[in-house]
Amino acid sequence: MFLFLAAAFNVVQQKAMLVFVKSFGCSMNLAEGAVLAGCLRRAGYELTDSPCSADIVILNTCAVKGPTEDRIIEYSRRIPVGKKLIVGGCLPIVNLERLEREVAYDAVVGPAAGKHIVELTRRVATGEKIFSVEQDLFDLQSLDLPRVEPSSAISIIPVSQGCLGSCAYCCVVAARGHLRSYSVEDVVKRTKEDLAAGFREFWITSQDTGCYGKDIGTNLAVLLRSISNIDGDFRIRVGMMTINHVMEILEELVEAFRNERVFRFIHLPLQSGDDFVLKRMRRQYCAKDFERTVSTFRAKFPEITVATDVICGFPGEDEKAFQQTLRLIEEVRPDIVNVSKFFARPKTAAAGMKKDLVPPQEIKKRSTQMSILARKLASENNQRWKGWTGEVLIDEAGKTPGFGVGRNNAYKPVAVKNTAKLIGHFANVKISKTFPTYLEGILTQ
Repeated sequence: MFLFLAAAFNVVQQKAMLVFVKSFGCSMNLAEGAVLAGCLRRAGYELTDSPCSADIVILNTCAVKGPTEDRIIEYSRRIPVGKKLIVGGCLPIVNLERLEREVAYDAVVGPAAGKHIVELTRRVATGEKIFSVEQDLFDLQSLDLPRVEPSSAISIIPVSQGCLGSCAYCCVVAARGHLRSYSVEDVVKRTKEDLAAGFREFWITSQDTGCYGKDIGTNLAVLLRSISNIDGDFRIRVGMMTINHVMEILEELVEAFRNERVFRFIHLPLQSGDDFVLKRMRRQYCAKDFERTVSTFRAKFPEITVATDVICGFPGEDEKAFQQTLRLIEEVRPDIVNVSKFFARPKTAAAGMKKDLVPPQEIKKRSTQMSILARKLASENNQRWKGWTGEVLIDEAGKTPGFGVGRNNAYKPVAVKNTAKLIGHFANVKISKTFPTYLEGILTQ
């Protein structure tokens, strides 16, 4: 009987444990979540797409906004009883106190855990409780680590960790540290390998791609030229760039965007159109710099898609300052405006600006006004694409059965019927309808 039980025990031990990995937040987090999943799968764990069927749940968290944190906490509470829970990413560093109060975790770990997740998961599976958020343990992970990408067409490539900013509202620097860039050679090598594996769209991502390379004697324009010189049919999407770093290499960067492999898309966070508020935010540029940067890109690429971010209700923002921001957005007419209500984040200078707080009802009113304007501009800007014909790269399945979603040269999302099976391929389309957030097209051949 003893031998029989021992044999049965060994069979159970050999069965692969089921692991569920979910990432929240930015494209950098998505990239790191893909690495966590890849390392675990290579180590023999089986991935599942549901926390209900998993033995171990891993949440790769974001901490940049209060509402995102609330959503993560609520998600954590809904994980079925009996599951082992590992909470990783930025939240354990930014607001560990809340996690300890409200979440029954088995382990916490900081961002970019990479291959270390395998040992951590093994220990949690044996019943250990682990606290491991030491940032020096998780320096730049190799770009060669295995990944399970969320898309068969899109490869998300981190080009650096951390940033050079000290923005008063931002807690990310506390979690990610200061700038550490990958070499141009390493990024090019990774791109070539992923291209050979069938990926066709490459997201160049970081906390701030604009400052890429400043720590190693190079810059974003050099990187883009190097990637663009790779043989093959593919596209590059450049991630968020802080305006002051873009201005330092503006002409060189615009020239790099001339290559047809680079999507004509720029994400330049404005945050406020008022210089006094920008100074309080510790942003290292003025409102005119935003205008000049956008104008320089548009002079070369009139069709370029411009995305920006605006924070409504930062401490000290009075009605006049808010109206300045509204006017600037109205004048520059970005295609995408990501509107955020101010929420004081832990470990930030803004958390101490209590005497200058804007009332919550006023923040809500301003964010509503800004969102209405943003939607109006997006709708009007997209109308100019009606009747356009050209090539799009189908990079995801649409929400409507049978539809695929592609991106044109300006990175505009185009929903196209009968292209759901063409993910990773190019298709020629004509835009037939426009909407505030996307275009709709028909195949032309």
